[in-house]
Amino acid sequence: MSNARICHVEIDDSHLAPPTPEIAQERQVAVFDLLEDNSFALPMRHDDEPIPDGPYRLALAIRDRRLVFDIATEDRQKVGEFHLSLGPFRQVVKDYFQICESYFSAVKTMPPSQIEAIDMARRGIHNEGARVLRERLEGKAEIDVDTARRLFTLICVLHFGG
Repeated sequence: MSNARICHVEIDDSHLAPPTPEIAQERQVAVFDLLEDNSFALPMRHDDEPIPDGPYRLALAIRDRRLVFDIATEDRQKVGEFHLSLGPFRQVVKDYFQICESYFSAVKTMPPSQIEAIDMARRGIHNEGARVLRERLEGKAEIDVDTARRLFTLICVLHFGG
Protein backbone atom coordinates (compact mmCIF):
# COMPACT_ATOMS: atom_id res chain seq x y z
CA MET A 1 0.00 0.00 0.00
CA SER A 2 1.34 3.41 -0.95
CA ASN A 3 2.26 5.95 1.71
CA ALA A 4 0.89 8.76 -0.48
CA ARG A 5 -2.54 8.43 1.04
CA ILE A 6 -4.90 9.56 3.78
CA CYS A 7 -5.17 7.15 6.72
CA HIS A 8 -7.53 9.17 8.92
CA VAL A 9 -10.11 11.90 8.35
CA GLU A 10 -11.44 14.25 10.97
CA ILE A 11 -14.18 16.73 10.16
CA ASP A 12 -14.55 19.72 12.43
CA ASP A 13 -18.31 20.13 12.41
CA SER A 14 -18.51 21.47 15.95
CA HIS A 15 -20.09 24.74 14.80
CA LEU A 16 -22.53 23.16 12.35
CA ALA A 17 -26.15 22.14 12.60
CA PRO A 18 -26.69 18.38 12.78
CA PRO A 19 -26.83 16.85 9.29
CA THR A 20 -29.98 15.35 7.83
CA PRO A 21 -30.02 11.53 7.80
CA GLU A 22 -29.33 11.57 4.04
CA ILE A 23 -26.34 13.90 4.40
CA ALA A 24 -25.02 11.91 7.37
CA GLN A 25 -25.20 8.76 5.21
CA GLU A 26 -23.40 10.49 2.29
CA ARG A 27 -20.69 11.65 4.67
CA GLN A 28 -20.26 8.22 6.25
CA VAL A 29 -19.98 6.53 2.85
CA ALA A 30 -17.53 9.19 1.58
CA VAL A 31 -15.25 8.76 4.62
CA PHE A 32 -15.37 4.95 4.38
CA ASP A 33 -14.65 4.96 0.64
CA LEU A 34 -11.93 7.58 1.03
CA LEU A 35 -10.08 5.57 3.66
CA GLU A 36 -10.45 2.36 1.65
CA ASP A 37 -8.85 3.81 -1.48
CA ASN A 38 -7.28 7.22 -2.00
CA SER A 39 -4.26 8.97 -3.38
CA PHE A 40 -2.91 12.00 -1.53
CA ALA A 41 0.63 13.20 -2.16
CA LEU A 42 2.29 16.40 -1.03
CA PRO A 43 4.75 18.05 -3.42
CA MET A 44 8.23 19.19 -2.40
CA ARG A 45 8.19 22.47 -0.49
CA HIS A 46 9.57 25.57 -2.17
CA ASP A 47 12.37 25.79 0.40
CA ASP A 48 13.38 22.20 -0.51
CA GLU A 49 12.76 21.10 3.06
CA PRO A 50 11.63 17.48 2.95
CA ILE A 51 8.00 16.66 3.60
CA PRO A 52 7.43 13.76 5.99
CA ASP A 53 6.19 10.63 4.30
CA GLY A 54 2.58 9.60 4.62
CA PRO A 55 0.21 8.15 5.27
CA TYR A 56 -1.44 11.34 6.45
CA ARG A 57 -4.12 12.37 8.87
CA LEU A 58 -6.42 14.99 7.37
CA ALA A 59 -8.54 17.38 9.39
CA LEU A 60 -11.07 19.42 7.39
CA ALA A 61 -12.66 22.56 8.77
CA ILE A 62 -14.06 25.91 7.81
CA ARG A 63 -12.39 28.83 9.55
CA ASP A 64 -12.80 32.48 8.70
CA ARG A 65 -14.86 31.53 5.64
CA ARG A 66 -12.04 29.41 4.24
CA LEU A 67 -11.73 25.67 3.77
CA VAL A 68 -8.83 24.39 5.89
CA PHE A 69 -6.83 21.24 5.18
CA ASP A 70 -4.74 20.44 8.27
CA ILE A 71 -2.30 17.63 7.55
CA ALA A 72 -0.28 15.52 9.98
CA THR A 73 1.60 12.25 9.77
CA GLU A 74 0.06 9.04 10.98
CA ASP A 75 1.78 9.57 14.35
CA ARG A 76 0.32 13.13 14.56
CA GLN A 77 3.40 15.19 13.60
CA LYS A 78 2.20 18.41 11.97
CA VAL A 79 3.04 18.46 8.26
CA GLY A 80 1.25 21.58 7.16
CA GLU A 81 -1.97 23.42 6.65
CA PHE A 82 -3.46 25.16 3.68
CA HIS A 83 -6.54 27.30 3.26
CA LEU A 84 -8.74 27.51 0.20
CA SER A 85 -11.28 30.17 -0.62
CA LEU A 86 -14.83 28.84 -0.56
CA GLY A 87 -15.87 31.13 -3.42
CA PRO A 88 -15.01 28.75 -6.27
CA PHE A 89 -17.03 25.99 -4.57
CA ARG A 90 -20.21 27.94 -3.76
CA GLN A 91 -22.17 27.43 -6.98
CA VAL A 92 -21.22 23.80 -7.55
CA VAL A 93 -22.02 22.93 -3.91
CA LYS A 94 -25.37 24.70 -4.19
CA ASP A 95 -26.14 22.84 -7.43
CA TYR A 96 -25.06 19.57 -5.84
CA PHE A 97 -27.36 20.01 -2.85
CA GLN A 98 -30.29 20.93 -5.10
CA ILE A 99 -29.83 17.85 -7.27
CA CYS A 100 -29.37 15.68 -4.16
CA GLU A 101 -32.71 16.93 -2.80
CA SER A 102 -34.33 16.01 -6.11
CA TYR A 103 -32.66 12.61 -6.04
CA PHE A 104 -33.70 11.82 -2.45
CA SER A 105 -37.29 12.83 -3.27
CA ALA A 106 -37.29 10.85 -6.51
CA VAL A 107 -36.13 7.68 -4.80
CA LYS A 108 -39.32 7.73 -2.73
CA THR A 109 -41.85 8.24 -5.52
CA MET A 110 -40.50 8.05 -9.08
CA PRO A 111 -39.91 5.13 -11.44
CA PRO A 112 -36.34 3.85 -11.87
CA SER A 113 -35.84 5.54 -15.26
CA GLN A 114 -36.45 9.00 -13.79
CA ILE A 115 -34.30 8.24 -10.76
CA GLU A 116 -31.48 7.17 -13.07
CA ALA A 117 -31.69 10.42 -15.06
CA ILE A 118 -31.49 12.51 -11.88
CA ASP A 119 -28.63 10.37 -10.59
CA MET A 120 -26.69 10.93 -13.82
CA ALA A 121 -27.09 14.69 -13.37
CA ARG A 122 -26.01 14.36 -9.74
CA ARG A 123 -22.86 12.48 -10.77
CA GLY A 124 -22.09 15.14 -13.37
CA ILE A 125 -22.27 17.94 -10.80
CA HIS A 126 -20.23 15.83 -8.38
CA ASN A 127 -17.55 15.40 -11.05
CA GLU A 128 -17.50 19.16 -11.59
CA GLY A 129 -16.97 19.70 -7.86
CA ALA A 130 -14.10 17.20 -7.90
CA ARG A 131 -12.55 19.03 -10.87
CA VAL A 132 -12.76 22.37 -9.04
CA LEU A 133 -11.15 20.81 -5.96
CA ARG A 134 -8.27 19.33 -7.96
CA GLU A 135 -7.66 22.73 -9.56
CA ARG A 136 -7.70 24.49 -6.18
CA LEU A 137 -5.26 21.95 -4.71
CA GLU A 138 -2.78 22.29 -7.58
CA GLY A 139 0.70 22.81 -6.12
CA LYS A 140 -0.53 21.96 -2.62
CA ALA A 141 -1.58 18.30 -2.88
CA GLU A 142 -1.88 15.77 -5.66
CA ILE A 143 -5.06 13.71 -5.59
CA ASP A 144 -6.74 11.39 -8.07
CA VAL A 145 -10.29 11.80 -9.36
CA ASP A 146 -11.89 9.34 -6.93
CA THR A 147 -10.18 10.99 -3.95
CA ALA A 148 -11.34 14.39 -5.20
CA ARG A 149 -14.94 13.12 -5.50
CA ARG A 150 -14.94 11.80 -1.94
CA LEU A 151 -13.33 14.93 -0.53
CA PHE A 152 -15.85 17.06 -2.43
CA THR A 153 -18.67 15.23 -0.64
CA LEU A 154 -17.06 16.09 2.70
CA ILE A 155 -16.58 19.71 1.64
CA CYS A 156 -20.29 19.89 0.81
CA VAL A 157 -21.18 18.81 4.34
CA LEU A 158 -18.90 21.49 5.78
CA HIS A 159 -19.83 24.17 3.28
CA PHE A 160 -23.53 24.12 4.03
CA GLY A 161 -23.26 23.13 7.66
CA GLY A 162 -24.84 19.73 7.25
